[in-house]
Amino acid sequence: MAKRKRILNINKMIKEGRGQGRGVEYKPWIKIQDVPSLGRATRLKGIKTGRQHEFLSDMETNYFYILEYTENVIDIREQYHLLPLEDTILIANELGIEHPKNPETGEFIVMTTDFFITMMKGKEPCEVARTIKSKDDLINKRIIEKFEIERVYWKKRNIDWGIVTENEINKTVSHNISFSHSYNDIRNLDCFYEIGVNELQDLIYEFIKRIIDVNKKMREICNQFDNDMGLIKGSGLSIFKYLIINRIIKIDLTKRIDINSRIPISIGEEAIKKVNVI
Repeated sequence: MAKRKRILNINKMIKEGRGQGRGVEYKPWIKIQDVPSLGRATRLKGIKTGRQHEFLSDMETNYFYILEYTENVIDIREQYHLLPLEDTILIANELGIEHPKNPETGEFIVMTTDFFITMMKGKEPCEVARTIKSKDDLINKRIIEKFEIERVYWKKRNIDWGIVTENEINKTVSHNISFSHSYNDIRNLDCFYEIGVNELQDLIYEFIKRIIDVNKKMREICNQFDNDMGLIKGSGLSIFKYLIINRIIKIDLTKRIDINSRIPISIGEEAIKKVNVI
């Protein structure tokens, strides 16, 4: 009876679309409300996918920001299922490892990988699987056993799998990307809502001219820009964030962004053309 109930629960989740689809259509196998999280659970709307992503820890969120800014990444699927369940049960048996179970019911649970990523490798898309875990947890024998099941599962599918720890996630870079992440589409910002496309492009070009090779603090440049253009306070800073997240300007993301200081900026001809697609 327990096995039948487990199958019914899995089928119900599949019917809901969990773990299926790509891009905007994808639904995580596990959602924030499904499990208690040791870290801070976060929901974020993705730029690459256009959908709401669900993360169960700060490390997952920080890694997501880096994936969002990585140019060759084209799709990000979090909390990705390892189905069919029979496959991971068989692998566990072959390895002599106990398969993860629901602690309350004792039933086998569907394992998941934190990130299933599609990226371009040359002209062809390829997929990789990544699990996020603190390096301190890697001394835990039980965690390593679960990872071994996961590793073998992906190896059987010829998918590159790896563990990402805090050593591979630059928190300063993640913070800087989060600083500008929600400014990807400048047309959706309240301060530019009633401004036409051509006028908005002119404002962006004018702002770019003011931040290149200027020995001024970024806050000072932004405030002066707002005053000169008759814009709502914060408009210049919004443009600055838009330029960062869209890679129109280049700054050193390994140094924490401080708008109260001068920020060295560079820009290429190809990057400036992105403004024309607003």
